[in-house]
Amino acid sequence: MTIKISGFDYRRVDVADGVALNTAVAGTGSPIVLLHGFPQTHLMWRHVAADLAADHTVIVPDLRGYGDSDKPADPDGSAYSKRTMAADIVALAAALGHDRFALAGHDRGAHVAIRAGLDHPEVVTHLASLDVLPTLDSWDILRGRSAAVGFHLFLMALPPGLPEQMIGASADAFFGYFLDTWANNPDAIPADVREAYLTASRNAVPSIVADYRATAGIDIEHDQIDRAAGRQLTMPVTVIQQDWGSALGFDAAALWRPWVADLDHRTVTSGHFMAEESPAEIVKSLRELLTR
Repeated sequence: MTIKISGFDYRRVDVADGVALNTAVAGTGSPIVLLHGFPQTHLMWRHVAADLAADHTVIVPDLRGYGDSDKPADPDGSAYSKRTMAADIVALAAALGHDRFALAGHDRGAHVAIRAGLDHPEVVTHLASLDVLPTLDSWDILRGRSAAVGFHLFLMALPPGLPEQMIGASADAFFGYFLDTWANNPDAIPADVREAYLTASRNAVPSIVADYRATAGIDIEHDQIDRAAGRQLTMPVTVIQQDWGSALGFDAAALWRPWVADLDHRTVTSGHFMAEESPAEIVKSLRELLTR
């Protein structure tokens, strides 16, 4: 049985030629779009979305390439650039009648949200990033033995062929590894939700790899152009992270400041899946962001 967020209306929304996003919508009021991470679907926001829907229009899609959204081929390496995926989200909101909206992303969704804020500052009113660094900085801090924590980034950066074959041959073990090791509280992802994540990921290996491969290629190029131009996120930004800086030896807030004009940087004690492990804390941070 397909799991849905209770009280949300589901629809498929066309956002690009041949690409429709599976999207859950509920509530009224100022809109906020919630973007999921890896190896998950829109379901990761189920607790947060239900709370925010009390006084906001909450829009929760599966990203292109994930869940029940379309998974286009990627012949030239651009179909899963964060620029392309961010354009999907702007088109999604517009199709639902919103020309301006707040945006929160976790993990892969955070990279999409950051790019949306850089490319569409007139559209994104507030931005929250959960548990990532900007793309350029992510690669820069992965050095020496500590880089092993990001082994999947390097695997999926390889040219097409081997990563898809290796991951596809042991998909449940591969994706399940992250669900099991990245959570401080495994009970936050119950068995039925875990199975939904594994099924969705198992059915999306080529597109998930393409998403990560873009972050080792075209996404870096876009970030380098922005950094050279001194481009920043101009809307209020809240960054919520585990304390990776202490673990890996860098100052996370300092890495964020060149990218953000108005930064609120917070660390949490929950694991990576913070919207599921500590939903009340995430809701509180998002509500505070929306008042800035």
